Amino acid sequence: MRNKPIKKNTDRLTKKEGLMLLEKADLLELGRMADETRKRLHPEGIVTFIIDRNINYTNICINRCRFCAFWRDEDDPEAYLLEKNELLKKIEETIKLGGTQILIQGGLNPGLDLSYFINLLREIKSRFDMNIHGFSPPEICYMADRANLTIRETLGLLRDAGLDSIPGGGAEILSDRVKEVISPKKIKSDRWLKVMEEAHKLGMKTTATMMFGSIEKAEDIIKHLDAIRGLQDKAGGFTAFIPWSFQPGNTELAKSLELRAQSKNSELRTQNSELFAATAVEYLRVLAISRIYLDNIKNIQASWVTQGLKLAQVALRFGANDFGSTMIEENVIASTGVSYRVSKEDIIKAIRDAEFKPAQRNTYYKIIQYF
Repeated sequence: MRNKPIKKNTDRLTKKEGLMLLEKADLLELGRMADETRKRLHPEGIVTFIIDRNINYTNICINRCRFCAFWRDEDDPEAYLLEKNELLKKIEETIKLGGTQILIQGGLNPGLDLSYFINLLREIKSRFDMNIHGFSPPEICYMADRANLTIRETLGLLRDAGLDSIPGGGAEILSDRVKEVISPKKIKSDRWLKVMEEAHKLGMKTTATMMFGSIEKAEDIIKHLDAIRGLQDKAGGFTAFIPWSFQPGNTELAKSLELRAQSKNSELRTQNSELFAATAVEYLRVLAISRIYLDNIKNIQASWVTQGLKLAQVALRFGANDFGSTMIEENVIASTGVSYRVSKEDIIKAIRDAEFKPAQRNTYYKIIQYF
């Protein structure tokens, strides 16, 4: 059954207005506008979170993205592919901790084909009553290309095998100018959007993400938001939007930017003296404009994984209404050297201390329990 589009706001921002606000609006005024939008969409003052686990089944990846510290070549001593029994054990542990979802994704491993993923999904579903939120658009495109199938055919097979919903990974910034620099081997913007559109047409829910703070300009951020908003107008399949900032530790991109910055005549130095990782103010600006611009996506997620607990609390007054996941396990961001860890109790307290009502949700933003 096809997702129904959310009725769009007739007074929505234009790209030009969005760019002006992002670049020139007073931070607190921008926050106030975003908070007003949040109140309109969530007048009850509830902030949600989910209990889940990120299971990265492999770190072997042919894309070798320059912003990523997680990938390894096949012959690297740190390369791995999780044994099936180990993966199933992680799911069992997640259920015992009250988890309702697993987020399963990994690198583009040339040793795995579509049948591997279909069999894995069937095995998980035969053993556990657990929502599988898995396989980002680059992974799905890789499966489809190797099997000589269309994206729609591949999604149908994965859905029938047990895939419930799709995460928004692999978007980074939906600007091919940026992608050519930070992830030249990864799928381009049109294919990422195509995967999401086909998933929505099949009735599957997905999330949308944005990684910012690398080499993009403000125009690229607005272009990304506009592409997400436009696709949501068509089918309404996005449940949430999650902006998060580039974490430079141990990445090739950060090293190359540093070398360029050492040059006296570096254009990058004149454009941006804070080269590595967005500041707290930049994070809040992007979060706020995301909330205001995406008038047809109900939920905006704060990223404590990259920003820490305190700034995530502040984000709740800059448009966010969701605290994301307890992240029983997380490996990709941790590979950059950033490793915030919080418990379910930490999240509940943080939400209460920010004067909101905490509630546990499922993948589809249905409330499971209030606290």
